[in-house]
Amino acid sequence: MPSSNTARPSIPHCKVPMAHEHSHATAVAGGNEKALRWALALTSTYLVAEVIGGLVSGSLALLSDAAHMATDTVALAISLAAIWLGKRPADKRRTFGYYRFEILAAVVNAVLLFFVAIYVLYEAYRRISQPAEIQSTMMLLVAIGGLVVNLIGMRLLASGKDESLNVKGAYLEVWADMLGSVGVIVGALVIRFTGWAWVDSVIAVAIGLWVLPRTWRLLRESLNVLLEGVPDDVDLPEVERALQAQPGVAGLHDLHVWALSSGKVSLSVHVVCTADVVDLAPLMLQLRGLLAEKFDIHHSTVQVERVPCEQAGEGHGFGPAVTAG
Repeated sequence: MPSSNTARPSIPHCKVPMAHEHSHATAVAGGNEKALRWALALTSTYLVAEVIGGLVSGSLALLSDAAHMATDTVALAISLAAIWLGKRPADKRRTFGYYRFEILAAVVNAVLLFFVAIYVLYEAYRRISQPAEIQSTMMLLVAIGGLVVNLIGMRLLASGKDESLNVKGAYLEVWADMLGSVGVIVGALVIRFTGWAWVDSVIAVAIGLWVLPRTWRLLRESLNVLLEGVPDDVDLPEVERALQAQPGVAGLHDLHVWALSSGKVSLSVHVVCTADVVDLAPLMLQLRGLLAEKFDIHHSTVQVERVPCEQAGEGHGFGPAVTAG
């Protein structure tokens, strides 16, 4: 850094003011919790009827749909448990609270769906060589009832699916189950008018293959949060450029962006100021305001330094190199 005759107070490296914003709101709104409760009541009630209908009718497609509805029930129960745990306040052992339970619930949901899809594919393969007799009328009636329940569940969860990965996971399962019900209805009609029992296995396989890509997407998003990866909606290079372009910024290092849970993006960064900056606090507030207004990042830790601290040499530097004068 260029030398200056201006007297400045001695400030140890990395011991300057930092910006901390600790507003940890509840991850899922109360309206979403109410919707999850209603959806859980509907799916768990109809699950029993669908399992009985699948066993009596002999339809693999209907049992596949019932299996998906079973995972819906488990997913909704886990989601509600995650919300309850997420409301618990932070303590000395878990200073961020329990918001990560939401992401853990989403991972469990995705894994459950994977296992169900694999089972359905296996059972369909087995039935190709050993077709079963199917009662198409019961299959049709039960599938119509399942479709109605799923449509109501989707309606209840639609408003919260973009706010929470937890609710999104539950919504995706209900949505997949709705498509499964449509497939079962089509299969029941085909079997009723043609007698082609093998259509039941085809529908079951189609349901499994339809669910897998969406399940993988949910699992990938959830694991990215657990690994503290950069959220998909945050452009890290753009954040770097915006910070670097601010007046008074000579360089920055140790920049990290991650999500604690759905919609809870956090950022930490060390910023090296230019030689003409006298007061560090205004620059710190300026950068915090930029992050909040332009990138919607409201939980930020910005550390302003006159010379780079020891962490600058750990390979996390951005912008031009800055050395002490």
